[in-house]
Amino acid sequence: MGYQIIWTTLASRSDVDVRRLFTDQGDSPHRICDLFGVSLSWELDGPVILNLLEKQRIPLWSSQRKEKDPIVFGGGPVLTANPEPFAPFFDLILIGEGENLVPHFLESLNEVKNEDRENKLIYLSKVPGIYVPRCYEPKYSRNGQLIKVEPIHINIPNTISKQTWKGESLSHSTVITPDAAWPNIHMVEVVRSCPELCRFCLASYLNLPFRSASVQNELIPAVNKGIKVTNRIGLLGASVTQHPEFDELLTFLNKEKYSGIRLSISSVRAATVTPKLTSILTKLGSKSLTIAIESGSDRIRNMINKKLTKNEICNAINYAKEGGLKNVKLYGMVGLPKETEEDIHETADLITNLKQTTPGIRLTLGVSTFVPKAQTPFQWHGVRIESKKRLKLLSKRLKPHGIDIRPESFGWSLIQALISRSDRRLAPVILEMRRLECTLGNWKKAYKNLKKEDYIEMEKASSNTIPLPPSWEEIIHSDWSETKILPWIHIKGPINIETLLKHNQDAINQFSQSP
Repeated sequence: MGYQIIWTTLASRSDVDVRRLFTDQGDSPHRICDLFGVSLSWELDGPVILNLLEKQRIPLWSSQRKEKDPIVFGGGPVLTANPEPFAPFFDLILIGEGENLVPHFLESLNEVKNEDRENKLIYLSKVPGIYVPRCYEPKYSRNGQLIKVEPIHINIPNTISKQTWKGESLSHSTVITPDAAWPNIHMVEVVRSCPELCRFCLASYLNLPFRSASVQNELIPAVNKGIKVTNRIGLLGASVTQHPEFDELLTFLNKEKYSGIRLSISSVRAATVTPKLTSILTKLGSKSLTIAIESGSDRIRNMINKKLTKNEICNAINYAKEGGLKNVKLYGMVGLPKETEEDIHETADLITNLKQTTPGIRLTLGVSTFVPKAQTPFQWHGVRIESKKRLKLLSKRLKPHGIDIRPESFGWSLIQALISRSDRRLAPVILEMRRLECTLGNWKKAYKNLKKEDYIEMEKASSNTIPLPPSWEEIIHSDWSETKILPWIHIKGPINIETLLKHNQDAINQFSQSP
């Protein structure tokens, strides 16, 4: 949806000729390209940036680009949370939500359109929400630890603040196509962020404050617009059913005029599932419900601020069956801070009990490994090595009961953590992965084989020597000290670091007080 917001903003301007490029399509390049933008929603999409740049014949390093080369900009949640691993490849990065930020970027660029490249970037670096990596320089201690990131020009802000859309409206699809990831579906953004604030959740913390679109003024007109071109409607948000007027929206969709549509809904909070919700979903063509339970352990759910009881989970499954749904997809997680093997058994016990008490419902568990995300309270916790065994333990416990379990790759979770927690010294590894086949083994090999000469290009654009990065284990697996200088220290998210620290400590205290 964020990608479509940017596309619509650009396409609606008379001073911009915009085209979309896809990694799986043979798109023809622009005859003249002044700006080249990339949106990153997931860490593992990052290395694709270099393939896109090469395809457009754009030098990979920002420091190598000349006046004739496009200005390369980026955005999206990955780059907003921690842009540093990819910073040397971008001329500028838009930190935040695009509704206002993209127009401000274009208008500011127009103000200096006759300046040379360097002066354009220096000018743009003073615009709120625009991060120009070459205008900031990391400093390191003798043992290679990051000690600060500071601007290298006067009148440039010390920190870049995430820009938040404060308008009353949210977004809906502007491009509907059978070739999309969700084909022929008109997506309507119901809420942004989530009021629960689970301590690991980037979607909640990065997108604060929690916002909801007006049912009468925004959501109903958006649905009516969508059904003119497709019968598939998707309600989108981190916690759709926590919209304060969601019951009113359900009543509206239950009208006879919408009986022919197929309604899809993103993950819902178990405590908000009602017989009315499940029966209307069934009536409108849905066959499944998706619920994130995270853990079957009460103390783990309390620690992460899930605010969800086992009774509420059981009731949600029962309501799904009563409403006529056939499938319930559960999302869980292993490797959360303080988790023990006993907590894994509690998860298995809960799900097997759900299977036994609600026959006729097909249960699927998607389970991932905890990955620390920048700008969240759990950013100081590393990936736990025992998570791999706990994924296997869950599979061993659940498969004999006919429960479909779909574990995410533990190995690729490590790479997510590597990208999420690294500074810009990871850029040469990303460059090396472009040369190698992108496998788990090669990621580790590329990281382990880093040499001083790999940093030549970065040092050309820097006034100081760049040391080799910390070890693979320290980046991925270590629990970091609260006093550690974080790679994204100069990126100011919606919540300041003191509050994030408090939320982390609250989580640990909550766990200690659990029976």
